[in-house]
Amino acid sequence: MPELTINLKNMTEEIIISGFGGQGVLSMGKIIAYAGIMEDKQVSWMPAYGPEQRGGTANVTVIISDDTICSPILNEFDTAIVLNQPSLDRFEPLVKPGGTIIYDSYGIITPPRRADVTVYCINAMEEAAKMSNAKVFNMLLLGGLLKVRPIATVDDVVRGLRKALPERHHNLIPMNEEAVRRGMDIIRKMN
Repeated sequence: MPELTINLKNMTEEIIISGFGGQGVLSMGKIIAYAGIMEDKQVSWMPAYGPEQRGGTANVTVIISDDTICSPILNEFDTAIVLNQPSLDRFEPLVKPGGTIIYDSYGIITPPRRADVTVYCINAMEEAAKMSNAKVFNMLLLGGLLKVRPIATVDDVVRGLRKALPERHHNLIPMNEEAVRRGMDIIRKMN
């Protein structure tokens, strides 16, 4: 008789991405959500913005799961991607023990201090400058996320980009894919 294997643990990743308005936070969340859809996952995308679009702190919560998502509202997160000090100060305490914090060194004065989470730094702002394109900043961060938390494939991110970007911007997809792959190369573990 053939052996029956049952997977009792399904994947759920609860992510907060936070930074200043204009850094591509909401777009990155939308692309992650579309990539999850491409992988036939359940997805929730919940942006939080308002006056933040003018330079204040904006954030987006993304949940990707094999199971039904009961609520898009979270009190704690598996992963936090923080792009400025106010975002780090607000969300560092809300990362679950054993979770992940990813930060860009450009916007952080005091790096994360928790010993019960894994901390990664990615110099995305610096790399975007080297690539002579500030608009790939968020795609570099997305690549870093995919390296340390492989919640989607690069191919599905590219498919997500096709959904998230207006057709008139599809010529930018190869550049964004290159940035995702570069982000996977430059992220580094801090603890």
